Amino acid sequence: MLSLLIWLPILGALLLAFLPIKLSATNARNAALAVSGASLLWTVVLFTRFDLGTASFQMREFIAWLPLLGLDYDLALDGLSLMMVALNSLLTWIAICSSSTTIERPRFFYSLMLFVSGGVAGAFLAQNLLLFFFLFEIELVPLYFLISVWGGEKREYAATKFLLYTALAGAFIFAGFVGTVWLGGTLDFSYEQALQSEIPLPTQIVLLGILLVGFGIKIPLIPFHTWLPDTYVSASPPVAIMLGGVLAKLGTYGIFRFGLGLFPEAWSALGPFLAVWAAASVLYGAVTAIAQKDIKRMVAYSSIGHMGYVMLGGAAFTELSVVGAISQMVSHGLILALLFHLVGVVETKVGTRQLDQLNGLLNPLRGLPLISALLVLSGMASAGIPGLVGFITEFLVFQGSYSVYPIATLFCVVGTGLTAVYFVILINRTCFGRLDNETAYYDKVTNGERVPAFVLAAIVLTLGLQPSWLVLWSESTSARLIAAVPITQTAASLQLETSRDSVNDGAHL
Repeated sequence: MLSLLIWLPILGALLLAFLPIKLSATNARNAALAVSGASLLWTVVLFTRFDLGTASFQMREFIAWLPLLGLDYDLALDGLSLMMVALNSLLTWIAICSSSTTIERPRFFYSLMLFVSGGVAGAFLAQNLLLFFFLFEIELVPLYFLISVWGGEKREYAATKFLLYTALAGAFIFAGFVGTVWLGGTLDFSYEQALQSEIPLPTQIVLLGILLVGFGIKIPLIPFHTWLPDTYVSASPPVAIMLGGVLAKLGTYGIFRFGLGLFPEAWSALGPFLAVWAAASVLYGAVTAIAQKDIKRMVAYSSIGHMGYVMLGGAAFTELSVVGAISQMVSHGLILALLFHLVGVVETKVGTRQLDQLNGLLNPLRGLPLISALLVLSGMASAGIPGLVGFITEFLVFQGSYSVYPIATLFCVVGTGLTAVYFVILINRTCFGRLDNETAYYDKVTNGERVPAFVLAAIVLTLGLQPSWLVLWSESTSARLIAAVPITQTAASLQLETSRDSVNDGAHL
């Protein structure tokens, strides 16, 4: 059942790449849409079969592979994995749908996109440390080509930088996994076996620190973020959607699954440091975004700040904050995908992403009124305006973390205010004012550009108005993660009923 999420995209990619028939760009796109759409529908089936009352892993698939190396084909699903594979399936379909019908070398492009999607889904489902690492690394090469072949200016530099940084992240993660297994006195890399390892606390802290560096590069958090702006800006909008909306979540997923999950005692000891790290990332991302003139670079820096909220929720390790952090991963992926898509449409129609050269796009006759309206919506969602999904996820994180780390939480709240500042700047300079060129009539927005925007905007609005549909899937998993963490703060005893009440209160605001 779970294997289908991996092998359907990969087999579709292989057929699309090597099938000896001629396909036009449109036909290749339609074939990729069919494969990604089938994966998305199968993900919906998984939701219907998922048991909300079960905190343990479900739908397990196991095949012995290389037992001498401790490597097995071991897949399973819990609330955290379910949300991540759903986000991957949805944004893969969105990215392919938003791609141009005139793209060069379309079969190669779409096959790489599908291959990345299958590998990422496998990483989210892997219950073996080596299997996760293998699938974590396998997406490097296709992403390198997606950036270097179809990217914009400095694409080769950005692709090489991405490859080097991510390979370095993989080296740290591999070292952390090997150390965990060897020091645990076994050669079995299964996740269940790693959970049972008895490792002294000082050694746990060292191993957790190694994993935090590796996954911190992948997210990325400061000071490991320097690859992100160049890569996101140089990547084409569909690839940027995959990078920011899905690939960055491998980092936060890894921190929760293998950091908090394997080393709860060390996590508790490093909690204050993680909270400071989160607050610093939030403030840096927001302040740096304000200074940008390129819209895409502004959105890229905003991503650093918003991923800091996820780290804050994990650092506080209350049920409320962890539920909020997992929900924030999904919220961030949806909003970032919408922003990158809209920025790509603006650049295609107007020919620039520079704030100094954009204005009046909300003009109903000669501008881009639909795209501008959706840009306002996405900016409001990113800034945490009530009624949109960004508000409730940040609200959950802040409420769950304030009783544990009030100062770090307040700094992150300030970061939310700064987010509103740079999105007001963006919207004011792009959407309002008068068009400079009185004769400029931009090309009409096509259906291929409307559909992804409408789908994402509808989800952002729907989950903002009914947030329980988002948070309920990860409640039992969050409770299981928190149960393993030593309770060192009285505030960490918040119960799941509080999270439900908070969600309902947030929905009424």
